[in-house]
Amino acid sequence: MTAPVQTLLLADSREAADLAAFLGRLLRYDRAAAVRMQAGGARGGQGGSLAVFGRPPSFEVLAIRTARLADRDDTDTAAVLDVTVAAGELLESIEGSALAVPAAITGPPWAGVLPPRGGWREIPGLPGVPEMRGAVAAAVAEFRARDEALPPERRIRTERDRIGREIWSRTLGGTALPLRAVHAAQSLGFLRPAAPGAPGGAALLAAGGWLRLRTPYGSIAVRTGGLGGLTVTPTAGHSA
Repeated sequence: MTAPVQTLLLADSREAADLAAFLGRLLRYDRAAAVRMQAGGARGGQGGSLAVFGRPPSFEVLAIRTARLADRDDTDTAAVLDVTVAAGELLESIEGSALAVPAAITGPPWAGVLPPRGGWREIPGLPGVPEMRGAVAAAVAEFRARDEALPPERRIRTERDRIGREIWSRTLGGTALPLRAVHAAQSLGFLRPAAPGAPGGAALLAAGGWLRLRTPYGSIAVRTGGLGGLTVTPTAGHSA
């Protein structure tokens, strides 16, 4: 017998549109992208929240998009959800403010190592959003200039990766946040100017071995010990 399809109702269609945009950006980097979904709190008519985690392969970070769940009278729906699914199937399931949870898949290794849920503390020294966007633009320009300056015999992937590792592993201002995390936030649309009436600004948080760049549009989390090799190529065309 086929298991019933679980449906989540988001607070409004704008929440659904923002989630769809996030999934679409992830799929630009990996058409077979997987995401981990966690939802809870929708009990006794009280709306909860949905968190969707993804890992764009070029940046070696985790991207997190949250959405509010609608208040509901049924106490069973969306009480608890923790599943890894195909990002493309999740995107296709969004209709209006509702989404159908796709069938679970065997998740990639990163899906089993998520940032902690609590214990975050704010770290001072984070520049403003315009300054962060400027830092990304300057780094992209440096990458292109150095790439163009390479002699033909050195214009190969390994040399470009070396330049990328050097640039994107630098930290932002006086913080420990690597530039690759800011680049990921820019490319995934998390560094947009805040909409009128919406909470603005960004914050840098730390918990355990993680740093998290939080904005009104989503978060980028990175392990302070690093996530392995880095092969970042500028993606200014994906910026929002």
